[in-house]
Amino acid sequence: MLKTRTIIQVSDAKVSNDPADVLTTHSLGSCIAVCLYDASIHTGGMLHYQLPDSKLDPERAKEKPFMFADAGMKLLIEKLVSMGVSKKRMKVKIAGGAAMDIGPKGFDIGKRNYLAIRKILWKHGMFIDAEDVGGSSPRNMYMNIASGAVTVRSNGLEKSL
Repeated sequence: MLKTRTIIQVSDAKVSNDPADVLTTHSLGSCIAVCLYDASIHTGGMLHYQLPDSKLDPERAKEKPFMFADAGMKLLIEKLVSMGVSKKRMKVKIAGGAAMDIGPKGFDIGKRNYLAIRKILWKHGMFIDAEDVGGSSPRNMYMNIASGAVTVRSNGLEKSL
């Protein structure tokens, strides 16, 4: 089957139930990508967020909810549930949260992004099934909608989550 790459930009999310789709995001530094997948109906979604909490900038959160972990996850979960996905069956895989040498010192946005997603998932009764987080290298992440397989590429190396 011919695969179609659907690109998720920074501060965006996409969902799919098309088995030909590979949801793809690039250049995950301190940002985090979250993959949610329900294997029983071969449906999933990916969010690429930049910041942990929409309360940091409520006006911007209205314009770009996917920029923030809390607002983005709320919308992504609602959309997937509307497509028939069960929160209880959803597999959760994340990548990113690197410590990048950009932004104000001591802000540690990668670590804060990681803690935010864990807390949000916990509130939804969901837990991380696999992750590739931290470090200092950017990553690309790919989710195959047909199988739910998630791959992360960093520094020329590829690994399955």
